[in-house]
Amino acid sequence: MIHTLAGWVALLAVAAGVAGIVWLWLRQRRIGAEARDTRVAAQGLADLLDVWQWRSSADHRLTQLRPPQGAPPAAWATQASNAAVWTLFRVADEAALRACLDAHAPLVDLSVSFRSGDGVIANARLRGTALSDAQGRFAGYLGTLRVLDAQPAPALLTPTAPDSVLPYNGHDNGSDSESESFSYTVSHDLRAPIRVVEGFTKILKEDYGRLLDRIGNDHLDRVLGAAARMNSMIDALLALSQLSTQPLARQPVNLSQLAGYIADDLRRQSPDRQVKIHIEPDLQVQGDPTLLRVVLENLLGNAWKYTSKCRDAQIWFGRDLQQSGRPFIVRDNGAGFDMRFADRLFGVFQRLHSANDFPGTGIGLASVRRIVRRHGGEVWAESEVDRGASFYFSLGTQPSLRSG
Repeated sequence: MIHTLAGWVALLAVAAGVAGIVWLWLRQRRIGAEARDTRVAAQGLADLLDVWQWRSSADHRLTQLRPPQGAPPAAWATQASNAAVWTLFRVADEAALRACLDAHAPLVDLSVSFRSGDGVIANARLRGTALSDAQGRFAGYLGTLRVLDAQPAPALLTPTAPDSVLPYNGHDNGSDSESESFSYTVSHDLRAPIRVVEGFTKILKEDYGRLLDRIGNDHLDRVLGAAARMNSMIDALLALSQLSTQPLARQPVNLSQLAGYIADDLRRQSPDRQVKIHIEPDLQVQGDPTLLRVVLENLLGNAWKYTSKCRDAQIWFGRDLQQSGRPFIVRDNGAGFDMRFADRLFGVFQRLHSANDFPGTGIGLASVRRIVRRHGGEVWAESEVDRGASFYFSLGTQPSLRSG
């Protein structure tokens, strides 16, 4: 009897083990099929892009360069394999690019240049994001390249020689019609693939999230978070594009009063923070009050944000009487930045700090520059790391007087 019972127990144990193995095998097959479906969907999305797609290794060597949808393969793309990113994509400041790559920082709309097949220099915008392997180690970059110059076919591009670098001058030269076309492209062509990514990720999480471990679900949450941030960036881009076409309504504006309103708003949003804000009184100008408020909201908002880690945070707004033209200045004692990267500061989506440390879309300073230039002025910055930043702006030759 005992032997019979022991035999049944052993048989049940074997059956349970076999059932467990079968269940694990079926689960693995299901997850594998879902992963293949996700890869197919991602590949289909990549096929819709009208930009070059590139990938690099952990030592910044090019491993893939894929032409846009519908463009023929480029002979030079194969030849460029294993080339260093900074030798293939030429920039005005190679040292700054290499520093960004070594820091694994995002590459956002960097101005690069190529030499086309007929010897004409072609300008492009380079974007890239750092990749990590399963152990969380840096695994290279994945990114896109959008050609700006009109070319018969992007596939004719060839690498630029070192002596033909075209530095980006940082000026906006687009017409109103280009701005409207850009807005349409952003609102339709970019939103559609983001909705696909967001939708498939939500389905994957809701239907199969229970089959994934914590790390797998965390990856899905990161994708959803990135999609939400991308939607916010698109909204900011649309607002930026409208700044070029919105008519200026010039009238007397009290910048000191505007700065006071904005400071009150910042304090209400973060009541736990103790920040000393010094505002020079009665700074009067002629300009568009709505647009000038955008300027101060961005500059004061940045000062507020980048002093968040300071014990004795302070912000100043006034006139710099020591500089020629007596420009306005917004100064803080916050995180500051490395002046080697100052040329990137006012570009669209250009960020000098990690979004994890200081969140934002990377559009604010580009908006500031566009508004200031529409008023006939200029904006620039000075800073040291961990010693704060000073942002200066002028508003052209129109009167900028203290009242009273």
